[in-house]
Amino acid sequence: METKPKKIAILARNKLNEYKRVLKISDKPDREEFSMSAKVTGAGIIIIGGLGMMFYLVSNLLPGAV
Repeated sequence: METKPKKIAILARNKLNEYKRVLKISDKPDREEFSMSAKVTGAGIIIIGGLGMMFYLVSNLLPGAV
C-alpha cells in the first residue's frame, strides 16, 4: 500500500504532465486572432460596466424619486 506522500507526488507529476502536454500543442495567436479576442474582451468590459453603471444610477436616483 502506498503512503500518502507517494500518492500526492504521483498525482502532482500526472498533473504537471497534463500541463506540459497542453503547452506543447498550444501556439501563439496570429495578429487577426489576437485583435478579435481583444475586441470581444473590450466589448464585454464595456457592456458589463454599462450595466453596472445603470444599476448604480437607478439605485441612487430611484429612492429620491419615490
